[in-house]
Amino acid sequence: MRILRTVTAATVAAGVLCGAVACGEDSTAGTDAVAVGGTFQFVSPGGQTVITYDEADREPVGDLSGDSLMDPGKTISLDDFKDEVVVLNAWGQWCGPCRSESDDLQTVQEKLEKDGRGTILGINVRDSVREKAQDFHEDNGLTYPSIYDPPFKSALALGGLPASVIPTTIVLDRQHRPAKVFLREITADDLWSAVEPLLG
Repeated sequence: MRILRTVTAATVAAGVLCGAVACGEDSTAGTDAVAVGGTFQFVSPGGQTVITYDEADREPVGDLSGDSLMDPGKTISLDDFKDEVVVLNAWGQWCGPCRSESDDLQTVQEKLEKDGRGTILGINVRDSVREKAQDFHEDNGLTYPSIYDPPFKSALALGGLPASVIPTTIVLDRQHRPAKVFLREITADDLWSAVEPLLG
């Protein structure tokens, strides 16, 4: 599976998009799953919103890390979850689908917490006021950690993985290699069906 993606460090740092595919704000969007903002462009061939990676094609992502949303000054790193399945979820409290899927993510987190073989790791983006994101996290009873990263600089660690649409959910196996990417709102059943086979 190849993804056509044009991105630079400057454009990632400049911001991320609430793309038409995920957030439904632009009813004029076509079927190519294209999100464009300034010089940033992401194209998913054939308009795919779910991408599955064959095990033979998987490469570990970089050590994504950042400041904890709920515990400012504490750094959260992907390496903190060595040998665990990690579900990365890029979200913002301003994003309707992100708000809607948060209880589904929490459902999967509770299943993962039972035996310590995995976690959800949120990446809060484009929330310039930390308190708003913290309030959303607390009000919805979310127990999984989130990195506070308004400019989404942590996306650089993802290499060539698509992450320009919010919400984006990336399922990493125990070696932190991508197994599946959802470029849309997910349900607990969607996510668990992608996570469960990786837990063995």
